[in-house]
Formats: sequence, structure tokens, C-alpha cells
Amino acid sequence: MPRRKIEVDYLTRVEGEGALELLIRGDRVEHARLRIFEPPRFFEALLRGRDHEELPDIVSRVCGICPVAYQMSAVQAVEQAFGVRIDPALRALRRLLYCGEWMSSHALHVGLLHAPDFLGLPDALALAAQQPEWLRTAMALKSAGGQILRVIGGREIHPVCLRAGGVHALPQAQALGALRSTLEEARAQADVLLDRVARLDVPDFERDYEFVALRHPEEYPITEGRLCSSGGLDIDIADYRDAFEERQVEHSTALQSMLRGRGAYLVGPLARYALNFERLPGGLQRRALQAGLGPVCRNPFRSILVRAIEIAYACEEALRLLDAWQPPTQPAATVVPRAAEGFGCTEAPRGICWHHYAFAADGSIERADIVPPTAQNQASIEADLALLATSLLQQPDEVLRQRCEQAIRNHDPCISCATHMLRLRRLPAEAWQDPRRAAADAAATRRYRRS
Repeated sequence: MPRRKIEVDYLTRVEGEGALELLIRGDRVEHARLRIFEPPRFFEALLRGRDHEELPDIVSRVCGICPVAYQMSAVQAVEQAFGVRIDPALRALRRLLYCGEWMSSHALHVGLLHAPDFLGLPDALALAAQQPEWLRTAMALKSAGGQILRVIGGREIHPVCLRAGGVHALPQAQALGALRSTLEEARAQADVLLDRVARLDVPDFERDYEFVALRHPEEYPITEGRLCSSGGLDIDIADYRDAFEERQVEHSTALQSMLRGRGAYLVGPLARYALNFERLPGGLQRRALQAGLGPVCRNPFRSILVRAIEIAYACEEALRLLDAWQPPTQPAATVVPRAAEGFGCTEAPRGICWHHYAFAADGSIERADIVPPTAQNQASIEADLALLATSLLQQPDEVLRQRCEQAIRNHDPCISCATHMLRLRRLPAEAWQDPRRAAADAAATRRYRRS
């Protein structure tokens, strides 16, 4: 039976190193792999022995696009372990900071990385040349999110404000006040972006995901909540390991997460939206329905529309928090270390970011356990690829490759958030099992990593 092997050797413009591999035998997809070959970064190991005060600055380096997610989950774990309660005003300030990260990250993805797929363009450079209004709108929203990060966090990349108990310093009232006009303009730009995204031609494709996201009794989840799923899961974040497990697969240096006894699941915008639609403001619920979304969306190609809804929500929520905020008397509560364990979980733009730490009596870190969103979505991305490729087997290789790359971008994974200008190779069946080729590939990978 004839075989086709479709490869993308290096996913370019990604945070990390990965590849796409499809093996097709006749009319069946034998496997679809999102190969991640970046060497392990050992964050959990290098945290051992470090003081809890160093934790936010170290974990922010896990991701330059969503550093606040890692910082916020980490400081919440420290606060839980040491029994620290923070002032409601500081909680609101943190949520405002997180809104800035959502705006910045989602705008980057929607306007620069994902929109070209739907507009028939190869990349953001072509988008800027042919439809510059997309780029201008996205950059205005990204800039507004960045301004929130600078005013509250001290800088846009790897903010320096967060600490256990609160923040290192409160933002200046004048700087916070200046954010209002920026956010008003951003809210208007978010409406424009949402209208544009709603008009995109989206492939007809659905999967029956089990969605997993935080749920909060009063808020659309960003900074806290219980872990819930569309399959009935409802647990405290401390019980994550009881319900979820990680496994190592041969083709990835990143662990893949699974629901115990149930398999792959999905985190991120589609999951948050499906489990928390009623937590959105009424106006945004109506906008979502008018744009063709129901209360649940199972089409991953429509995730770009859900992200546009979340950008609009982040703008509205940031304005609400800004208008209601009253500064506390102190920037942080007192933190007294003790031997204890703590858990933190927040909603990064790409999904839940779960942290668990064990601390010694002096506040030093004995153990660290971090589960990022991308690790949780890998298995679902591969299932997307297998089902999509099966529906496109009669298409030329180039069409199949492009659509599968787009399917990866649907979930904006940190490893493979933007893939363009890649090579496709069609190989004869014998090349698939050629040990000389396997050895050559391994040698090329080693040379790439050393460079």
C-alpha cells in the first residue's frame, strides 16, 4: 500500500523548536506528530534550593510572551503555603496586570500570526503590505496591553512588580490615570478587530474536546478558580495530580498531559469560553452570538474569534478594575516562611498554568512542579492533525501541509505558535524505515542544537 510522508522539519517563528510529521498509508493517517525536540530547560530542577523571593523572577523566564502567568501562579502558591492573605485592592491590581498580558498576547496572535492563514497570505509582512489595517489594529491593542504591563509591572517583558503578599511598589496615580484614555481607545480597536475576525471564512471542522479551565463563581476566569471540565470534573487546584497525569512520548522532549482514564483534553480560549460563557458581560455574550458563536464552540479554527472576544473582555475588565481601584495602605502583606506546600493556577492566554512547590522552614524551595498550557494541549493538537489530515487525503501535499500548520496555530502553542515558509518533503515508503536516514536526521539535530 503506498505511503506518503509529509514533514515540516523546523517550525519557524516559534518559541521553541518543533516539527510537524504526518505518515499516511493509503486512505489512513497512521500517525500525526507534533515533534518537539528542544532540549529540556530544567526550570523545576534549577529552582531547588532557591529562596521563595527569587521565584517570580526565575519563572517569568519560562515564557517571554506570558511571563505574568508564571509569576502569578508562583506567587499564589507561595501565599497559599505561607498562609498569606492579600488585600482585595492588590488582587484587583494583579488582575488588571493580567488583563494587559491577555491583550498583548492575544493581539499578537490574532493580528500577526493567525490572520494571514484566513486571508490567503503567507506571513505578517504580506499582511502589512496588502491589508495594513489588520496590523495597525493588532499593534494598537498589543501596545495598550504593553502599557498596562509597564505602568503596573515596571516593564513590558518579564515584569518586576509581583512578589508574595502583593507587589513591590504601587503604581503612581498619575500613570494609572493615563491608562484610561489608552484603554478607551483599545476598547474601540477591539470592537473593530472583532468585526473583522467575525467576517473571516473559517473551515467547517469540529472535535468533541473535553474542555478544562478554571471556573470562578463571579468572574470570567483569569487569576483564580476551581479546575473544571466539560466532562464533569470540579476539583480544587491542589488536587490536580489526582485527576491528571503526564507521560513522555518518544517524539517530544515536552511531557504530554492526560486526564486519568479519559485521555487528551483541551485548555485555552475555547475551553474558558465553553465553561464560562455566562460569566462574560451581557454585551459580549450578544456580540459572540451575533458573530456566529454559540455558548460552546468546538471548531478550533474559530478560536481566533474566541480570542477576539477575550481581547474585548480584557479591555472592558481593565477599565472596570481601573475605575474601581482604591490604593491599599501597604503594597504587600507580611510574609513569614514555614515548611509547607502551596499550589497556584491561573489562566495564561493559552490555558491553565499550574504550579506546585514544597518549601523548607527557611522559605527555600525543596520541590517544584510546573505544568504549562502547551504540554496539556499537545495530545489534542495531534488528534486535530490526524482528523483533519484524514478529511484532506485527496488534496495535494502542499494544501495538506498548509492546513495542518494552520491547525497547529489554532491553539497558539508556545512551541509552534507561528509557522510559515516551511519545507515539505514527499518520501518513498522505503525512506521511512531507512536507518541511514534516521542517523543523518539525528546528526543534523545535534548540529542544530549546538549552533
